[in-house]
Amino acid sequence: MGRRERKLDVDAGPTQKFAGELRELRQRAGNPTYRVMAARAGYSAPALSQAAAGQRLPSLAVTLAYVAACGGDAGEWEPRWRRAARDSAAQPVEDGAEDPPYLGLARFEAEDHDRFFGRDNLIGELVDLLGDSRVVALVGASGSGKSSVLRAGLLPRLRGEDPPRFGAIRMITPGPHPMAELARIRASPGDTLLVVDQFEEVFTLCSDPAERSAFLGALPAMATRTEHPLRVVIAIRADFYGRCAEDRALAEAVSRTHILVGPLTEDELRDVIVKPASAAGLVVERALTSRLIEEVVHRPGGLPLLSHVLLETWRRRRGRTLSLDGYVSSGGVHGAMAQTADSVHESFTAQQQVLAQRILLRLVAPDDGTRRPADRAELVSTQLPHDDTEIVLARLVAARLITLDGETAELSHEALITSWPRLANWIEENREWLRVHRELTEAARRWEELDHDHGALYRGARLTVTREWTEHGGRSADLNPVERAFVDASIAEADRERATSARSQRRIRYLAIGLAAALLVAVGVGVTAIGQYREAVTAADVSRSRQLAAEALGLADSRPGTAMLLGVEAFRAAPTPEARGALLSVANRQAYQAEFTGHGDAISKVAFSPRDDTIATVSKDQTLMVWDRVHHTRRAVHRDHATWLRAIAFSPDGRTLATGGDDGKVVLWDAGLGKPAATLTGQANRIKDIAFAPDGHSLAAARADGTVVVWDLDRRAERFRLTGHTGAVQAVAFSPDGRTLATGGADGTIGLWPADGGARLAALTGHTRSVDDVAFSPDGRTLASASPDLTVRLWDVPTRAALATLTGHTGEVRTVAFSPDGSVLASAGHDYQVILWDVRTRQPRAHLTGHTDNIYSVAFHPRLPLLASADEDGRMILWDTTRVPPAGDAGPVNAVAYSPDGKTLVTGGEDRSVRLQAPHRGSGSTVITGLRGPVNAVAYSPDGRTMVIGGGTAVQSTGRPDQMLTVWDVTNPQAPVQIGELRGHTDRIKTVAFSPDGRLLASAGSDQTVKLWDLRSRREVLSIDAGGTLNTVAFSPDGRTLMSLSGNNRTATLWSVPDGARVATLTHDGVVSKATFSPDGRTLAVTSIDRTLTLWDVPSRTRTATLTHSETLTGVAYNHDGSRLATGDAKGTTVLWDTATLTRLATLTGHHGAVTSVAFSPDDREVTSSSLTGEVITWTTDPAEAAAQICGALNRNLTAEELAQFFTQPPDHETCGRTG
Repeated sequence: MGRRERKLDVDAGPTQKFAGELRELRQRAGNPTYRVMAARAGYSAPALSQAAAGQRLPSLAVTLAYVAACGGDAGEWEPRWRRAARDSAAQPVEDGAEDPPYLGLARFEAEDHDRFFGRDNLIGELVDLLGDSRVVALVGASGSGKSSVLRAGLLPRLRGEDPPRFGAIRMITPGPHPMAELARIRASPGDTLLVVDQFEEVFTLCSDPAERSAFLGALPAMATRTEHPLRVVIAIRADFYGRCAEDRALAEAVSRTHILVGPLTEDELRDVIVKPASAAGLVVERALTSRLIEEVVHRPGGLPLLSHVLLETWRRRRGRTLSLDGYVSSGGVHGAMAQTADSVHESFTAQQQVLAQRILLRLVAPDDGTRRPADRAELVSTQLPHDDTEIVLARLVAARLITLDGETAELSHEALITSWPRLANWIEENREWLRVHRELTEAARRWEELDHDHGALYRGARLTVTREWTEHGGRSADLNPVERAFVDASIAEADRERATSARSQRRIRYLAIGLAAALLVAVGVGVTAIGQYREAVTAADVSRSRQLAAEALGLADSRPGTAMLLGVEAFRAAPTPEARGALLSVANRQAYQAEFTGHGDAISKVAFSPRDDTIATVSKDQTLMVWDRVHHTRRAVHRDHATWLRAIAFSPDGRTLATGGDDGKVVLWDAGLGKPAATLTGQANRIKDIAFAPDGHSLAAARADGTVVVWDLDRRAERFRLTGHTGAVQAVAFSPDGRTLATGGADGTIGLWPADGGARLAALTGHTRSVDDVAFSPDGRTLASASPDLTVRLWDVPTRAALATLTGHTGEVRTVAFSPDGSVLASAGHDYQVILWDVRTRQPRAHLTGHTDNIYSVAFHPRLPLLASADEDGRMILWDTTRVPPAGDAGPVNAVAYSPDGKTLVTGGEDRSVRLQAPHRGSGSTVITGLRGPVNAVAYSPDGRTMVIGGGTAVQSTGRPDQMLTVWDVTNPQAPVQIGELRGHTDRIKTVAFSPDGRLLASAGSDQTVKLWDLRSRREVLSIDAGGTLNTVAFSPDGRTLMSLSGNNRTATLWSVPDGARVATLTHDGVVSKATFSPDGRTLAVTSIDRTLTLWDVPSRTRTATLTHSETLTGVAYNHDGSRLATGDAKGTTVLWDTATLTRLATLTGHHGAVTSVAFSPDDREVTSSSLTGEVITWTTDPAEAAAQICGALNRNLTAEELAQFFTQPPDHETCGRTG
C-alpha cells in the first residue's frame, strides 16, 4: 500500500480546494493506487500524485487524465479546472480609499475630463464643425467611446470657453419616450446646444412609431426655427445611422455634417494607457503597454474592454506598478470582463444567481444588442425576497457591471453583452421570451398609467402567447408585481368575454329554434327573422374566425401543428383578412409533420428502423419508446433497461435494437418482439454512444472513461478496446464501408481508427470545446462533427484535412446527421432550431423552428425525406425536408426575384453573394460568392437567359468605392457564368431593371444618375442626372417610359425612352422607398416611410388613392394580372391588397426584421419576401391550396384536447376530413 497523502486545508485557496475534489473523486472510484491509475491514464504515478497534492494547480491535460483514470466525466471537470485556474491567479489588491485611475466599463463624465485622453483631435473637429453647422452627428461603433467624447471631452471644452459660445448646454438620452425628454428642453438667451447621447434608443426603446417620427422631425425643426434655434449634436451607433433617413430633413442635415469615430492610433492608445496612471503616480510596464496596443489597435469597439482590463490590472498592481503578470491574471483584454462578471455571479447564492439573471436580462434589448434602462421598481420579483434584490444590485454596481442613476438601472456598457459569454447565452436562450416580456412590460406600464383601463388589457394572440410562456413555459416567476397584475386582469377579462360569447352563442341557437317555429306560422315574418338570424350568425362566425386566427399566430412557434389546423378552421369560419393572413402565414410551416410526446424527461437519442415504419427513442426518464411513424402513435414503452439511457441504434437489418446508458451496459433487444435478447457488460462506466458496423456483426460503445469498446455480436464478447482520448468519448460512428471508426471526445479531438482494431490513424483537431457528435456522409468521404463551440466542421476523410467550418448556430451544437443521398446535413443544439445545410455549397438551406428547448438528437429516415429531432422537454418532431422554405442568408437579404419561367428564385444580400435555387421547397441552391460589394438588386432579362447583379456600399459611409454592375449568363442556373461588367457609376447601385424587350438595362443608385445600357454591346447609351439617391428604376410595360424614385427628394420622375426627356414629376409627402408599375402600365404604386402606399394614374399624373399602413413601407410588387398588390414593411410583415376594392386581403407574418423586397411568382400562386434578418419566405397566395397543403402534410385533425381548449362549442365537422 502506498503512503497516505498529506492532509489538505481545502479552505486555504482554490488550488487546495481543487486538489481536495480530485481526492474525493479517487475515493469514490475505490481508491485505486497511483500505479494502477498511471497504467490507465498514460501519465506517471508521481505526476498524478502531484496533481492532488495541493501545492500547485496541475495542467488541464494531467487533470483530465486523472479524471479519466477514476471514471470521471471530462465534460464536468474541464470547467472546474478553468474556474480553479482563474481563482488561483493573482488575487486582487483591496482598493481601499485610493481612487482608481481607470473607470472600467463606466463612461467618462464631465468631472472625469482630467483623466480622459486620446481624443483631442476628434474633439477639436467637433468644436470646429459646431461653428459652421446647426446639426452634427457623431457616428461610431459600439464601444468606440462616443458618449465619453461628448461628456468628458466636448462639453468641458465648450464650458471652459471664454467668452462662452453657448448660453446653455443641455443633454438628453431619448429613452422610450423621446418627446417627453425633448419637452424638458427650454431655450435660453443666446445659442442653446442640445446634445442627444445614445440616439439609437429612438429606434430600440421607443415603441410608438408616431412618437419616433415626431422626435426625428423635431430635431432639425428646432435647429432651423427662426426664434431661439438650437444647435444639435447627436451620438449614434454606426449600425443605426442609416435609420436617420426616416426623416428627410434630419437625413439631409446629418449626411452633410457627421464625424466618424474611428479606432485610436497607437500614440493615442499609449496616452489612454499611460497618462491616467502617471497622473496617479503609477508606472505601466512597457511590455504591458506594447501588449495592450497590439491587442486593441484597429479595433473600433475595443475601448471599453481596454478600460476594464486596465482597471482589473490596477487592482492586481505590485506596489505602484501595473505589470504584464497582473494583466494576464486578470484575463486579458478578451477575458477580463467575463472573469469579473463570472466572479460576481459565483459570489451569489443559487437564489441570487436566478435573480441576477432576471435583472440583467431586463436591462437588455434582445433584438438590437443594446442596453435598456429600467426603473428599479421594475426589477422587483414577485417570488424572491426584496433584500436579495438589493444585495444583487449592490454587488453588480460595485463591480461596475451596472450603474444606478437615481431610480434607473442600466448596464455599464453594451460591451458586457458581447464579451460575457454567460450573458450572451442567457440572451440567446431566452430571446423569444425576452421579446414577449418587453412588450408585456410596456403594456403593463400603459395599463397602470391608464388607471387599469380594461381596453388596455391583452386579448387574442398576445394573451395566448403570454399565457403559453407564463403558465406552461415556466416564466411566471420572471414577472414583477405590475406585470403579474396585468396578466391576471387580462385572463380574467378574457374569461368574462368568453362567457359572454358563449351566452351569445346560446341566444343564437335559441333564436334559430324560435325562427324555425315561426316559419310554420307566417312565411313573411319568417323571411325577416331569417335575415336577422343570418346577420347574427355571420357576426358570430366573424368573431370566431378572428379569435382562431389570433390563436393560430400565437402558437406558430411553439405548437406549429395546432397552429396550422387552427388557421384552417379560422378561414372556414369566415374568410376574414385576419383568417386569410393567419392561414397563409402558418401554411409556410409545412415542413413540420407531427409531434410525439410521452417521455417524462429529456430525449437523449432518436433512431429510425431501416426495415419498417418504426421510430425509437431513449430518454433520461429510463425508458425506451417505440413509435409508429405513419400514424403518429406510440406502440410501446419499455422499462427493462432502467438507467439514464443515452444511446440507441438499430442494426443494419432492423431486427436488433441496442440501448446504452449510465449503468455501463449495452442491452440488445429483439426489435420485432420488443424484448431484451442479450446484455453486453464490462467494467461499469457510462455509455455515451453506440453504433453498429455496416455488416451487423460488430457494435462499438463510446464510454465516459475515454475508451471505445468494440463487441463481437456473434459471440457476444469484447473484440478490442480503443484508447487515446484524454476525456470521455462522446460519439462514435462507423464509415459506410465498415473500414473506419470515428470518435468524438470531450478533449476536443476526433479520432479515426481502423475498424478491425489497431493504433489510431489520425487525430483531427480544430474544435475549441468537446466534440459531441460525428457522422459520416453516405459515400464515406466526408465526416461531420458537432461541438458546443457553436460550430459544425466538415472533414475530408481520405486526406484528414479540414474542409469547412459551418457557422450559424447561436447555441451549443450537439448533434449532426447526413441525409440518405448526402446532399443535406442537419445540425441542432441549444438554440432550439434545426439547420439544414447544403453540403455542396456549405450554406444553410433552411432553419426549422418548433422546439422550445435544447435539441439533443437528429436522425434522417434511411430512404424517405424525413427528419426526426428530439429535445430536452421530451418532445420529438418529424419534419418533411421537401417542404422547407427557400434558404436565406446569415445577414440581410436585400433583393429577391423570380426567373420568367418560375423555375428559379434568386436572392442577394449583404454577405456579397447571390443564391439561385428552385422555389419549390427542399431544393438545393447555387451560390455566387466573392462579389465586390453587398448585393442590392438583381433582375432577370425577359427571356430568362441573362441576370444582372447591382450592388455596393455608399462611398459616404466607407470612403471607398465598391459599386458593381455585373452581367451573368444563367442559361444553366446550376452554373452561372459572368459575361461582363458595366462600368460608369461612381457610387453604389441600388436598383436595376430590364426593358420589356430585354435590349436595355436601367441602373441607378447613390451617384444620383440613371444610366441606360445596351445589353448587346454592353455600352452606356444614356445618363440622366435625376437628383438625389435613387431607390427604384422601372420600365413601363410598353417600354416607352422609365420611372426613377428619389427617396429624400420625395419624388417619382417619369422619363421618356430612349431620349431621356423628363415627362412628369410626382411629388409625395414623405420619403419614398419603392415603386412599381401595374401590369397594364396605367398605375404607379409608390411606398413611403410615412406608412402610406400611394397609387398614381400614370396617364393623368393624378393621385387616385392613398392606403395607410401601421409601419414604414419598404417594398411593393404587383402580381402578373394586376389583381393583387403586395407590400412589405419595417416590422417584418407582408400585406396582400385587392387592387379592385383597395382593401387588405391578408397580413403575412414570419420575418424577424424589416422586409426588404417582395416578388410574385410568374403564375401568381406564391409571393416571396426577404428581410434584414436574412429570412426568405415564400407564401402560397390561395387559401384553399394552403388548407389542402396543411391537411396533406399533417394528415390529422384537431384532437379532442385541442378542440376543448380552443372552442366553446366544437365544430360539427373535422378540420381535414378523413385522414389516414
